[in-house]
Amino acid sequence: MEFESAVRKYGAERHARGFSSWGQFVAMLFCQLGHAKSLREICGGLAASEGKLRHLGVATAPSRSTLAYANEHRPWQLYEAMFHQLLGKCQALVASRTGNTRKFRFKNKLVSLDATVIDLCASVFDWARFRQTKGAVKLHLLLDHDGYLPEYAVITEGKRHEVRVARQMRFTPGTMLVFDRGYADYDWFHRLGQQKVQFVTRLKDNADYGLIEERETPRRIGVMRDQVIFFYKLARQGKECFFRRV
Repeated sequence: MEFESAVRKYGAERHARGFSSWGQFVAMLFCQLGHAKSLREICGGLAASEGKLRHLGVATAPSRSTLAYANEHRPWQLYEAMFHQLLGKCQALVASRTGNTRKFRFKNKLVSLDATVIDLCASVFDWARFRQTKGAVKLHLLLDHDGYLPEYAVITEGKRHEVRVARQMRFTPGTMLVFDRGYADYDWFHRLGQQKVQFVTRLKDNADYGLIEERETPRRIGVMRDQVIFFYKLARQGKECFFRRV
């Protein structure tokens, strides 16, 4: 079994204390799916479902101290390996699909870029201080719409701006990239154009741009304007780069 192979590879059972790595994995999976917010909730919920646990190969629910010890001492590399194994299976499944049931299609790869803040306890995670009394990290995620699988993910401190992480990414030419106004950075837009990456975003209300061309709009599909524009900031830097505003 792939899980047991990874357990042996990283020596995860070295200090098992009667609580297997598989039991820990089931417990944390229950935590995620059940939205449990404490060890007490996890262990109490598992204790109330011991009959179902046996079907998963777990003899009994762990105590809070046992689960806490496992979470502190088990090697994280085990779960990193499991993630990549599962991701590989999902990617192979997506690649083997022949039909396309989506209502819309693009000739090129469509990916979405976004970030979300995950709250943490500031007294426990002092390195992740977000505000005066609040801790947080920020998850930056690039989502591939072929199968809705993550293509890139990185966790930073909560104060890290989204566009600082986005500037470090490289995309295949022809990619269609979608992101929100939090990534508004004209220099980055120019760089995406140089990389031949197409992107879609919302324009900020105070965007300083000039009109190049007013294009004819198709009828009866709700498009009010179709324009070719440039940004004055890029023009002042001598960068010739045009964008389409719809």
